[in-house]
Amino acid sequence: MTKAERALETRERILTAACEVIADIGFENISMRKVAEHAGVSKALLHYHFDTREKLFAEAMTHSFAQTGTDLDADADEVAAAVVLARIVSTMLPTDAELRQDWKLWQELWVRAGRDATARHLAVDLYDQLHIWVSGAVERGIASGEFTDCDVAAVSTLTLALCDGLGIRVMLDDPRVDLATARSTIWRTIAPTLGIAPDFPAI
Repeated sequence: MTKAERALETRERILTAACEVIADIGFENISMRKVAEHAGVSKALLHYHFDTREKLFAEAMTHSFAQTGTDLDADADEVAAAVVLARIVSTMLPTDAELRQDWKLWQELWVRAGRDATARHLAVDLYDQLHIWVSGAVERGIASGEFTDCDVAAVSTLTLALCDGLGIRVMLDDPRVDLATARSTIWRTIAPTLGIAPDFPAI
């Protein structure tokens, strides 16, 4: 392994550790020492890669976001557009332990964005990327004739808003909104605009 490869591996390990620590105890409670210990590196090495908590938080959020749905495109050209969109919806909900951790990070970002301009800009940028992701699936469905022609931006905004609102209820373990309810509610809401069946597809 080259020096550059070792540095990249160390950086990835630190970011993974930071995501886990922030999700576990919240950003306001973390210290660089706790992250270093969790990553199995020295505090000096951690500071070499990230000189402030704020930079570490921003990079951790971006790292977590980049890992989300990385395997969804593997067979995207072989399945229906509705299935691709349904997979995206599921990925944007806390459907497993890893995604619940991502949601905890998003919740930390939302709190910080309310009082910190840098966090606010980061949140807006990540939402822009989510819009592109959802819009791409919708545009593909329209192009193939699977979806009715519609306002792609509006559908994407609605889908993200529904995922956020219902995802929070799932994270709260609200007995009125479990994952199945969240998915079906989102799908029933966007299906008429897309001209597809209201039942959430098998993914």
